Amino acid sequence: MTAIWPLLLGVAALGIVAFCSWRAVASARTPQGAIAWVIFLLAAPWFGVPAYVIFGHHKLRAYTEARRRSRELTRQLAAQAQDYPPRDDARQRLIAFARMGKMPIVGGNDAGLLIDGEETFEAIFEAIEGARRYVCVQFYTIVDDAVGQALADRLVAAAERGVTVRVIYDGVGSYGLSRGYRQRLTDAGIRILDPRAARGPTSRLQINFRNHRKTVIVDGETGFMGGLNVSETYLGRNPAYGVWRDTHLRLRGPIVSQLQLVFAEDWHWATGESLADAMGWHPGIDPAGMTGLLVPMGPGDDMDTGALFFFSAITGARNRVWIASPYFVPDIDTLTALSDAALRGCDVRLIVPDTVDHYLPWLAAFAFFDEVRRAGVKVHRYQQGFMHQKVVLVDDDIAAVGTANFDNRSFRLNFETMAVMHDAAFAREVETMLTADLKECTLLEQSLAEQPLPIAIGAPLARLLAPVL
Repeated sequence: MTAIWPLLLGVAALGIVAFCSWRAVASARTPQGAIAWVIFLLAAPWFGVPAYVIFGHHKLRAYTEARRRSRELTRQLAAQAQDYPPRDDARQRLIAFARMGKMPIVGGNDAGLLIDGEETFEAIFEAIEGARRYVCVQFYTIVDDAVGQALADRLVAAAERGVTVRVIYDGVGSYGLSRGYRQRLTDAGIRILDPRAARGPTSRLQINFRNHRKTVIVDGETGFMGGLNVSETYLGRNPAYGVWRDTHLRLRGPIVSQLQLVFAEDWHWATGESLADAMGWHPGIDPAGMTGLLVPMGPGDDMDTGALFFFSAITGARNRVWIASPYFVPDIDTLTALSDAALRGCDVRLIVPDTVDHYLPWLAAFAFFDEVRRAGVKVHRYQQGFMHQKVVLVDDDIAAVGTANFDNRSFRLNFETMAVMHDAAFAREVETMLTADLKECTLLEQSLAEQPLPIAIGAPLARLLAPVL
């Protein structure tokens, strides 16, 4: 009888490896990805199986189910969109974004650029101080430093005024957030949670899926979203990075309801609670009259919305597409789209940081630069500190700002949001901002072979990890 147990364990182990291999073949986006996982699982199953459980999936089915339950609210927003008609010239330009993000194109919005940390936090704090009913806060990273405490001060003060405050943070991005910080908010009556921890031990294994959104909503009337997290680093106070270049947005108008819906879905997934009746869904029309929509993206989508967003922006460009991103780790489709746009005669520019933040994606980017540069894409490396903004400018009428990086993690693994505005005046503001950034850049003119030896050798190796960078 004793001899049977090793046999049973061996059969069970083979079954697990076979099941994971089948899942890899069935769900991988490319044959190369499927082959790589199968070889890893067969050659080193003790490492391969745990790695596949954590990193092998790019869809979060539990979130998909939670999102289905918010469809009534989604339909309500779609019906309300008739009250906020977009300009006729915007519909055709934005229709692909509306279909992939499942959000209506709405008019009557205002989008205000907030450049860098001082301007962003000042605007956010002022809005929280004026809150009357509720505040929703969501950040990938919250640090218990001077900026984190300044946020906590205002949230606690709002709660003491009777304002309902809800906070979502990502457990990976905010891994160092102290218990004392969280307890201070809880003691003030504030709900603060990490969705994975709130959902239990099974979700804790899903560390490859991260909520990268950075959102503040006040009374359903004013929304903020963009690249900045809550930390002194984002004020340029970290000597490792120096000046921190970033961009956030202040939104008003019906697009705020879309941002609020995304927060409500994240909250529902984490807690099972619906916020439909706890929030206001009629923000009114802003005199600025901009047309736009929000494009949420993440592993709960039935499509790779993040990759589709960048692909559509690039292929829809008629004469220009400028992209600012701290990381450049594209997939084959977006890489080809960039080259095609340049070959069509578009002015295609990438603005990326010269300063290192995370070494592997910084290194991997060099393995892609040659291909797009040969097609005519200009690669500009930002020199004045670290550039963290996520901005896309298409032609003279479309501009997008949000949280999505130009990498596979934002394409498929992270929960992200991008606000897409169709407005010539706003596009000019974004052009002016990016033109100022370009003056702080150097144009990349060296090929990979001409780079220092560690980069020339390391970049192709780092590229192998592109699907998870």
